[in-house]
Amino acid sequence: MVLTRLPLTLIIVESALELVPRELWREPSIIATAKRRGKKPSEILLDMSLHYHAMKRYLRDWYKRGRPDIVHFILINALSSPLNYERLLNIYVHTIHGEIIGIDPSTRIPRNYNRFVGLMEQLLTRGKVPIDADKPLLQTLGMNIRELLRKEDFKEIILLDEKGKYMKLQELAKIVSSKKTAILIGGFQRGDFSSDTLSLATKTISIYPKALDAWIVVSRVIEAIERVYKIME
Repeated sequence: MVLTRLPLTLIIVESALELVPRELWREPSIIATAKRRGKKPSEILLDMSLHYHAMKRYLRDWYKRGRPDIVHFILINALSSPLNYERLLNIYVHTIHGEIIGIDPSTRIPRNYNRFVGLMEQLLTRGKVPIDADKPLLQTLGMNIRELLRKEDFKEIILLDEKGKYMKLQELAKIVSSKKTAILIGGFQRGDFSSDTLSLATKTISIYPKALDAWIVVSRVIEAIERVYKIME
């Protein structure tokens, strides 16, 4: 029997979500996308499916960037979960450039990817969505990840990495139910976590010996906690 239901905090770290960097503003593929969208190159999201050649030519870590769809899948999955409906989920997005995005649990992320892109562009250029809201659904928080972790005073900070020590999902869920815990999950498609991100964790664990898509990891973790809390059985 679970006596308490501590909220889970998920932080999607090093997410491949960013506006087009300055060094690519004059690239033809970037200019074409911006013109089609009626925006400046500095106001659109970097997207590997559209800007692959420019990214590979000029960005050293190109393979880890330009995948806003990963964040899209994760947020749809997490915010639609019974755990979130029970108000037992806090979720933050940490971008590859270190910005922290706070997300109100009541936010309904657009299912349509193009609408999601527009929302993220507004967020990253204006700082919040809706722009004129006193209590925005999405906002950049003006702090780095270390400041966030320190402010929330987590007792455990668990990084999920296939290279970590294996732990059953049920054991992970029991940790979450017993102490204030943040779980860090990578929001990028390829490559390794930075040394700075690795240094944040009190534990680095694996739930499966091979790399999994981030949204699959999120769904498995949430489901395990819902079972421990007897929300879904």
